[in-house]
Amino acid sequence: MKAPEFEGTTYPIVADNWLIDIQVILDFMGLTEHEKVLCASFASKKDARHRWRTVQMRRNVTNMDWQDFVAEFSTMYSNGEILAVQQDEFTSFKQGSMSVVEAVNKFEQLGRLCPELVPNEKEKVRRMMKMFRTDISKQVSAGSSPPTLVADCISRAMRAEYWINQDKEARVQIFKAKKEEKAMEKQLQPRQNQETNLKGQTSNSNQYSKQFGRNKRKGNAMGQGQQRNYPQKKNNRGNKGNNNNYPVCAQCGRKHLGVCRMGTNACYLCGKEGHYARNCTSNSQNQNPQYQNRNTN
Repeated sequence: MKAPEFEGTTYPIVADNWLIDIQVILDFMGLTEHEKVLCASFASKKDARHRWRTVQMRRNVTNMDWQDFVAEFSTMYSNGEILAVQQDEFTSFKQGSMSVVEAVNKFEQLGRLCPELVPNEKEKVRRMMKMFRTDISKQVSAGSSPPTLVADCISRAMRAEYWINQDKEARVQIFKAKKEEKAMEKQLQPRQNQETNLKGQTSNSNQYSKQFGRNKRKGNAMGQGQQRNYPQKKNNRGNKGNNNNYPVCAQCGRKHLGVCRMGTNACYLCGKEGHYARNCTSNSQNQNPQYQNRNTN
């Protein structure tokens, strides 16, 4: 089984994670305490190997056991100044946008470097509750029996996170549906306005047609009334067709009434001589209608 390599780091968490991983492998292999030191030093590469050489120059590591190696390793990658920074980070750490699982993992990593800040289960639960977001911590601590164990605290936090996310997703879907509905209404608005305008134009056209029809019927009625009240005058020319009922004159061969004056110098209208019918000023035409349809001289 190949041990994980370590090239050195400025982050105590990375160094501590490597130390835990390699220790699990070394324990599984069943090595002695000194053999563990040899394997761990062999897995150190680059900057980590240079640092290990400074330890070899400073002290005899021929018979070094595993506990001594862990102490030297912690001194190199978790000194006082680095630990002070880690403690500040641990005490101010907040969940933020991380999930519950991600936040708990980060909390555990920071807590390993400063175990004095979480000496017992109760203090660890208290700090963990303070680390969670407010919406989660409120649900975790709700009820008559707040959590007293770390496992229970994490379990409640995960359930609270699930239902909070479900509620957020539902609100997002509602907002999305409303947004799509507004977009659809915006697309349909021009068409609805156009239909409304067409309906208005059709209505106005119908009203105009009805009004025009009423005015036309009214005008026709008035015209008919005027025709009844003011009959047209008879046209003398229109009576020409009545001579069809007159007898045919044997002297001139035309249809007329009365005495035929063909071949005389007398006026066809008044019977007097000295002028023609077209120059006649007598009213005998109206008095003797039988002459009005004859051809004038």
